Amino acid sequence: MPKADENAFDRRSLHERIAADLRDEIMSGDLAPGASLPSTAQLKERFAASNATVQKALKILKDEGLVVGRAGAAVTVRKHRVRTMSPAAYMAPNAPGEPYRWLTEAERRGVRAASRLLTVTEAEPPADVAQAMRLPPGERALLRRQLLLFEDEPVELVASYYPLEIARGSAMMEHRRIKGGTPTLLARLGHPPRVSVDTVSARVPTQEQYTALRLPSNLPVLRTLRVVYGDGDRPIEVTVMAKAGHLYELRYEFTPQ
Repeated sequence: MPKADENAFDRRSLHERIAADLRDEIMSGDLAPGASLPSTAQLKERFAASNATVQKALKILKDEGLVVGRAGAAVTVRKHRVRTMSPAAYMAPNAPGEPYRWLTEAERRGVRAASRLLTVTEAEPPADVAQAMRLPPGERALLRRQLLLFEDEPVELVASYYPLEIARGSAMMEHRRIKGGTPTLLARLGHPPRVSVDTVSARVPTQEQYTALRLPSNLPVLRTLRVVYGDGDRPIEVTVMAKAGHLYELRYEFTPQ
């Protein structure tokens, strides 16, 4: 635990700082799924805190879904809460007749996954999306918004934008899920995905993200801006994805050149 003078610039209350340290130990695996947290007495001694302060810290973690506790029993780390996502696994088009790769990859890991289509409309994209799509000011694109779920729990809010000259006349314009996912449809339309570039940042959640992801507090979301390029370095899809930062992490694999 940091010394008092080391907390001079940490203006969070003590129970928030305790929750932050325990949260980090849970996410790093020092407190493994199913493991019991230190007892209240141990936490009081470790953090020089009162019983009430420790209980407030544990309530934060319970509200976040990281731990569970019952009267008369130890507080334990909830199993399988921090999930690792590998974006590269979802990019390739599926074979004909196969479901969306995001769903099949989740099922391969033993997770029941689902997607809920929220919006299909023409819209003016946010500035960073418009820039990535190389759209002039005021030009519209096709927007498809969906919510992805694991075991009926919202995990990711997705807003995907497509150039109208590619989307018009295709199934992307219809308010229904696309069999095999958009990478498969784009390939059929003559625009196979060639390169994907992700820009990841941690942000305070917007009101929409807070509500859709059922966030328990003002914890950051992981925001990914993904630009998918087709032939000729043409942007064919730009997606903004937001997921709860305390429950999910991203894994990227690189091959040395």
